[in-house]
Amino acid sequence: MAPTTSWNPETYLRYADDRQRPFFDLTARITAENPRTVVDLGCGPGHLTRSLARRWPSARVLGLDSSEAMLSAARGPVGSDGEGDADTPAPEFELQDAGSYEPTPETDVLITNAMLQWVPDHLALVRRWLERLPGGAWFAAQVPGNFAAYSHRILREIATGDRWAQPLRGVLQHDVVHGPGEYLRALHDAGFAADAWETTYQHVLSGPDPVLEWVRGTALRPVLNALGEADGAAFESEYASRLREAYPATTGPDGAPVTLFPFRRVFCVGRKVG
Repeated sequence: MAPTTSWNPETYLRYADDRQRPFFDLTARITAENPRTVVDLGCGPGHLTRSLARRWPSARVLGLDSSEAMLSAARGPVGSDGEGDADTPAPEFELQDAGSYEPTPETDVLITNAMLQWVPDHLALVRRWLERLPGGAWFAAQVPGNFAAYSHRILREIATGDRWAQPLRGVLQHDVVHGPGEYLRALHDAGFAADAWETTYQHVLSGPDPVLEWVRGTALRPVLNALGEADGAAFESEYASRLREAYPATTGPDGAPVTLFPFRRVFCVGRKVG
């Protein structure tokens, strides 16, 4: 939930199947039976929030995001997943920045998926949320851990080069994601029985410049927001060329070209004892 970043739900959902796999790997570890309130903090276009409403139909399911564009998509007739269920209450979607969010005494499940990486010093926020969650509540988080990947390294190299250093000064953040151990310690310190782990997904992408298409929905957004249309196109052209070298196309099982895109993610999940 980065308030200074303009989000495009259509671009973000272009690789929806790949992007949502970590969410379901994370939430599968939550075994809450009858939660009162389930919060999806950084809900984006809302399709995953609706899956929580289907899982816990008796709960109040609340999707929070700082992007009006994402919330507009989330509030569509059936959300962005194309599924409707007349017997399942629709989630509530509200504008909310992560920095000012506070769990209520009825928040039994708090999920934040692929959002904390946009928040500097987010571990302090996590510790505050953990302390304020009620006994028996669940906390679950997933963050991309790929700041050292070629996709991000090349992005930073170009952004700090002679041509782009001035207009992009301060636009790209440093790696603010921690390892599984740091998140696990925060959960333990707050009295949670918890687990933390990391997974590197091997995404198989198709189409022209698929890695560029992927990062257009996430890491590239701040750069494009900071540059005008012409400069943005020039930056993308240089970036795309470098990405093709770093992630060469190979042949898929049907003979069509595909690109393999490794993506590391960090997870933690726990239940507050008491």
